[in-house]
Amino acid sequence: MSSSTSLEAGAVAAPASPVLRTAARRKADWRRRRLVLLLMSPWIVGFTVFFGYPLVFSAYLSFNHYDLLSPPRWVGWANYDYLLNTDPQTWTAVRNTIWMIVVAVPLSVLFAFGIALTLARIRSGAGVFRTIFYLPALAPPVAATLGFVYILNPATGPVNTVLGHLGIQGPLWFQSPQWSKPSLVLLGLWGIGNTMVIFLAAVLDVPTHLYESAELDGANAWQKLRWVTLPTVSPVILFAVVLGVIQGLQYFTQAYVAASIASGQASQAGDTIQGLGYPEDSTLFYPVLLYQHGFNDFQMGYASAMAMLLLIVSFAVTLVIVLNSRKWVHQAVPR
Repeated sequence: MSSSTSLEAGAVAAPASPVLRTAARRKADWRRRRLVLLLMSPWIVGFTVFFGYPLVFSAYLSFNHYDLLSPPRWVGWANYDYLLNTDPQTWTAVRNTIWMIVVAVPLSVLFAFGIALTLARIRSGAGVFRTIFYLPALAPPVAATLGFVYILNPATGPVNTVLGHLGIQGPLWFQSPQWSKPSLVLLGLWGIGNTMVIFLAAVLDVPTHLYESAELDGANAWQKLRWVTLPTVSPVILFAVVLGVIQGLQYFTQAYVAASIASGQASQAGDTIQGLGYPEDSTLFYPVLLYQHGFNDFQMGYASAMAMLLLIVSFAVTLVIVLNSRKWVHQAVPR
């Protein structure tokens, strides 16, 4: 009787063992999840406070009239309608921004890649030359812009002084609407050190056996560059292009500082001119116009609408570049 009772109890208890194991496994999974959340909590809090909340609140303000002094007043799509159809400065700022992206980004990528190729082939004193080309990237943007405005001063700057001794009439640089954006491009090319270092690492990482195979097939220097180097570093080129386009869409500091100083120099000469966008709105980029409406005119609702449009355009342009990159970016096949 006792043996049959124990057998029945064992038969009843046996099926409970997998259930207990499943429950224990779930508790262990929850403990791991809580640990991961605990470790990620600083990032989650920072992301929510400094990115998530401002993004949502800016999207809300873009549909309101808000001047920082009175409560937001709902206006619907009025800010976007004025931005796209009425504001006379919008398309000037858009054209200037597109010009900077179309001209400055390709030149920056080509210049950085060319310097990287040159430095990769230097055998004596390579570290010194790499340091020299990288040092400008360490200069703060404001300080670098101040230096360029001084160097390219049309009256007293050393560049025009040297050109004058050579019998060449130097341009007005930041004082000229035709030369202000090219002057900013020169400033950007001077501080190309970060991109140059990334390209240098990619060029030095190209497998040597690919060059040896190309040489055995009779490839010259251009063919090795075209069919070996460029495909291998194409992911880095994609990264540089995407980063350059995003930075071009957000181009602000150098344009703001250069326009402010150049307009100050012109006002000392007795000219009556505007500050932001000087000269003749040639440096009025989209972020500069956003700053003007938000912090000079206190039109925070309208500035929020501009910021949201900039976010959408940045995302769309980046998506288009990445999707089309499949046609020219070489993907290494894993062994």
